[in-house]
Amino acid sequence: MSSSGRFFPPAPAPGVAGDPGIFGPDSAAWRVARERVILAGGPAALLLQVAHPLVAEGVRAHSGFATDPLQRLRGTLDAVLTVSFGDQAQVRGAAGLVARKHRPVQGTLPESVGPVPAGTPYRANDPGLSLWVFATLVWSAVEVTEAFLRHVPPEERDAYYRDMTRMARLFGVPAALLPEDYAGLERYVTQQIRSTLDVGPAAAVIARQVLDPDPPIVVRPARRLPAVLAAGVLPPALREAYGLRWRRRERVCFAVVRRASRLAVPLLPARVRYWPHYLVARRRVHATPTV
Repeated sequence: MSSSGRFFPPAPAPGVAGDPGIFGPDSAAWRVARERVILAGGPAALLLQVAHPLVAEGVRAHSGFATDPLQRLRGTLDAVLTVSFGDQAQVRGAAGLVARKHRPVQGTLPESVGPVPAGTPYRANDPGLSLWVFATLVWSAVEVTEAFLRHVPPEERDAYYRDMTRMARLFGVPAALLPEDYAGLERYVTQQIRSTLDVGPAAAVIARQVLDPDPPIVVRPARRLPAVLAAGVLPPALREAYGLRWRRRERVCFAVVRRASRLAVPLLPARVRYWPHYLVARRRVHATPTV
């Protein structure tokens, strides 16, 4: 199987005819999440996640990132697509699987990283850490849509965020912790960058393996592209903390990819442009339920 075949989640089962799942075809969640171009923000989202020292240690100590550096990104993508587009049973199954995988992930930080002291305990189902992971997914999806596809006006950002809070609660984030709107989410991300995030040894190793995985998922001429895309999407402070190059060469490359994507993606056929999960869900919703 090719590297891309091992990375991209397969098309899901059809599900129950007429069941829209937790969002449905008129939702902002479907409109944003259906686009394959969202994947361009995957490395940046993961680097944002592991810039939190406790998330980075959990990934380092409890995943196979050394042998399969894209495991977390692949698993997150599969879970998000299933919850976004699955029927009710598929949504519950995906959320339950994530909860079971997270249950044994706990430990303590072995050495101080930035403001987080050695010995600080962590667990994957901690609501605060779950909120951070959720925030990175929503923030990066909006940033990538804005950069590589189309403008996302404030009202759509709020609608998308409101939709995604349903997913957040499924993954263990209490409503009381969630920011009120998308602007609040942006403030939360900014506050985390200023007060908590730090690229420690675990995050640096994960970043190298994500941006230059072995085996690679892109052909050699484009091998540097994931790092360029991550550098262009990440907030400047984290781009610098990860040591990502952002010279004129990288800025021009990012601008060219951005322009080409905005022009080309709207012209693609649905089977290429959209995730199969969306296409399956659209057929399912319009199918006639059996009696």
